[in-house]
Amino acid sequence: MKFYTFIIERSYNSIYYFLKDKGFSENYISNLRKTWGNFVVNGEVVNIRKPLNTNDKLEINSSPNTKTTIMHCILPLDIVYEDEYYLLINKPSGISTMPNRSHYSNNLAGAICSYMKEKDENFVLRIANRLDKETSGIVIVAKDSIALKSLNAQKTYYALCEGVIESEIIIDEKILTINENGINQIKRIISPLGKDAKTFIKPIKNDGIHTLLEIKLEHGRTHQIRVHLAHIGHALVGDRLYGQKSDLISRTALHCGKVRFYHEFKKELISVSTPLPDDFFVN
Repeated sequence: MKFYTFIIERSYNSIYYFLKDKGFSENYISNLRKTWGNFVVNGEVVNIRKPLNTNDKLEINSSPNTKTTIMHCILPLDIVYEDEYYLLINKPSGISTMPNRSHYSNNLAGAICSYMKEKDENFVLRIANRLDKETSGIVIVAKDSIALKSLNAQKTYYALCEGVIESEIIIDEKILTINENGINQIKRIISPLGKDAKTFIKPIKNDGIHTLLEIKLEHGRTHQIRVHLAHIGHALVGDRLYGQKSDLISRTALHCGKVRFYHEFKKELISVSTPLPDDFFVN
């Protein structure tokens, strides 16, 4: 059991109000309340109703959730960064991030749980950024709830699009999830009824037919890059949902290639990069 320490800067009527003030979710708070011993104030085990005074030392169990029990699987993990708080993995294309009907026993989540079982027998899986099956690149795993809450990562994507883009573009268009009979559909659309989404596009080079792009996001909606690029007439190469099948690449040409974040616990900037996949063909 790992505890995080907080020095209280002002008085609170209870630990509960401190947690709410700091933005902890009701689910996390609820899990903390279930078991005695998750709160310690000035060396004394207390319950969530304990008032807090300025300069009190509050210690909180970092991971009160029930351990993840999905099926484990053995897959090679390309680990590009790891410490006691975070695990960053370079996911290949073709591997589903989470279990689903067609990838129940062969997915990244199961491989992470298998890898972590020797390090933490009560490991709870917390993936900060889920990549589509066809998308390759860096997946961030937080090893406990507080590490996840403290994470604010900037991700840089690389993509191949149809056509030539010669100058930087900002696409600011709302994205709507299509709902039919109460069931969310896979495909998203541009709609004023949707959620805010902003995409920053910088062309790197082109071959006269396709363009290699560097892309950063604000908001990070599902399929945001794919929807926005298709909207301006430059669908990603190989994107059969928003564009068309390609003879040049067997999947959607999208890769999460860089991650940067300020590490709140180490007090340093972490920057991790991975090379472009071999199937990105613009030289």
